[in-house]
Amino acid sequence: MTTIANSEKKITLLVNSLSIAIPIVVAVLLGIRTKVNLGDWTKVIPHVIGGINTATSICLILGIIAQRMGRINMHRAMMTTAFCLGGVFLVCYVTYHLSNESTRFGGEGAIRTVYYFILISHILLSLLVLPLVLRAFMFAVTHQIARHKAIAKWAFPIWLYVSVTGVLAYLMISPYYVK
Repeated sequence: MTTIANSEKKITLLVNSLSIAIPIVVAVLLGIRTKVNLGDWTKVIPHVIGGINTATSICLILGIIAQRMGRINMHRAMMTTAFCLGGVFLVCYVTYHLSNESTRFGGEGAIRTVYYFILISHILLSLLVLPLVLRAFMFAVTHQIARHKAIAKWAFPIWLYVSVTGVLAYLMISPYYVK
């Protein structure tokens, strides 16, 4: 019993550490004035990120449908894919912002307000959902299904919102990316 408790403590420490470290790294990265020249290929990364957010949204929707239909293996596959896509997203996001200035939204009027509402809610909820998703994944992997379900009921809708608003923000800002 103590081995399981120690193992869970270590995993919880890792989840808590990642939940703090990832936002700090991203904030520091966005504040770096001098960018690293990794080449022009990095200009396509926002488009890759848009695709990743789209694929994540699809996986989340298919995953919840599978869960509701009792198709647990498909649910597990879709959610694991969405989780892995989150990791790929993070690597792409860090690489892009390490090597490129942030793109400014060029829209004016009401669309500007809509864009910034979407973007700010996306960013704030992404900070909230990170520890929830990490915990939901941890509980699923360790077969603590009751705990997984309890946290997933909060994590899922927020994660889906963050994914979908990521796609919307990308579609709205994509005309302003430097080519």
